Amino acid sequence: MNKLLFRLLVVLMSISLIGIILVQVYWFNTSFQNNQEQFKFHVKQVIGNVADKLKQQEIMTFVDRINQYKDSTGSDKLDTDFLEFGYIQRNSQTNETIIYSNNIIFDDFNFSTFFDRNTDSLKLKGITSKRKTEVYNNGIDNASLQRKPVPDIKIENSGRMEILNKMQYEISVNDIAQRYPIEHRISNAKLNELLKRELTEYGVNTPFEFGIYSNGLATKVKSEHFKFDKENTYSIPVFADNEGTSKFQLMLSFPEKKKFLFSNLIGITLLSLVFTLIIIIAYTSALGQLIRQRQISEIKTDFINNMTHEFKTPIATINLALDAIKNPKVIDDPEKVKRYLQMIRDENKRMHAQVENVLRISKLEKKELEINKEPADINEIIGDAIEHVSLIIESREGEINTHFNAARTTALVNDVHFINVLVNILDNAIKYSPNKPIIDVYTENVKDLLIIKIKDQGAGMSKVAQKRIFEKFYREHTGDIHNVKGHGLGLAYVKRIVEEHNGQVFVESEKGKGSTFIIKIPVIN
Repeated sequence: MNKLLFRLLVVLMSISLIGIILVQVYWFNTSFQNNQEQFKFHVKQVIGNVADKLKQQEIMTFVDRINQYKDSTGSDKLDTDFLEFGYIQRNSQTNETIIYSNNIIFDDFNFSTFFDRNTDSLKLKGITSKRKTEVYNNGIDNASLQRKPVPDIKIENSGRMEILNKMQYEISVNDIAQRYPIEHRISNAKLNELLKRELTEYGVNTPFEFGIYSNGLATKVKSEHFKFDKENTYSIPVFADNEGTSKFQLMLSFPEKKKFLFSNLIGITLLSLVFTLIIIIAYTSALGQLIRQRQISEIKTDFINNMTHEFKTPIATINLALDAIKNPKVIDDPEKVKRYLQMIRDENKRMHAQVENVLRISKLEKKELEINKEPADINEIIGDAIEHVSLIIESREGEINTHFNAARTTALVNDVHFINVLVNILDNAIKYSPNKPIIDVYTENVKDLLIIKIKDQGAGMSKVAQKRIFEKFYREHTGDIHNVKGHGLGLAYVKRIVEEHNGQVFVESEKGKGSTFIIKIPVIN
């Protein structure tokens, strides 16, 4: 995958993820606003219903008391008015005559002590209706009406005219109730009960506070913790007078309004967050895998290039040696033939060593490499490792200094593999020293551990390289990948072998000031 396609893929994935998150945020915001509107609608319905019920209850209380007074001595019937109207309908074909009459009776009542002794007497009219329908099958004329004939069918109805009575009572209540303070018209307990019942009916199950204000000022009718909050308070006029105006406002506030609105969305929101989180985790994991695969691809390419370079030189040397041996002048000289054959053998060993290094790593990963450990003196193993690189260090005119400060140096190790570990580290120290390599090897004891430090004065490495230096195939880029021979397997092998010895290996380095490799392994008594 080329860089442009890779970057395009990352950008598209990122835009998709951001789009999903923005859609979730938009959906949540829209749902919250819809909940707010629905909440507002329900609350308006509730306070509207409560206002109507307050009015109706006040009127009904008045009517009940009126009726009680009518049945007692507390009222005086002052006068009676009478109003009668009717009509006559005759069928010319059947000679049937229908006479309808309606008598409306107005009884005046005086209630002198209805409210209190200091108020004027209250005058009300009791309005009743008596209705009569008479049917004469054989017809009837005006002369017959004077004799009051007996009808064939007679229907009589009577009763109060409740609509007119109710209107009269409502007007009277409005006039009288204005004289009384609001706390005498409605109690806190009654108002709280009405509001609670209505809110429950509409599904608004959240704490509320209420209060009735008169011309913008608080009255005694309010809950204990009521505070006016413009954002969370709803109001409606109550106890309107006969002109339809009111000086009282019923106010209803919800201190936990936002909590209630969020609670309605919490289930689906949590589910949405979980799925969004899964998408984010999947995205980051996929992106990490893409980047990792790209890095592995680059590392493997470098490895193949370096391995090819490592094999190219010995193969070329072997070819040159074989061509030289074919020369008649050389083939007759045993010394030259022997020297060229030794060159072929050395280059063959070099290629074999490279292949063995790769195979060792492969076996380590598959747990197929047998590592038999025996007690050994680490100072002697360090000495053997130094001996392996002595010719290389001499050719570079460098030196290796030992500082054996450990008192306990016996550890359970596989001497072959542990020597390879030290040789790999020493070889790196030599290769990455641009000048004459100066290497110091230290040993010391810390508790039951033996610590080996291999310090060089070479090129050093960056912080990024220090974190990845023990990864298989990894090599720090220095511009020219062939300026130092290698293929990124040596330190991966070092880490695996040290861990097989129940030890640890890590590096401390600073660019331009060299590196220190530190190995910790347990000692035995």
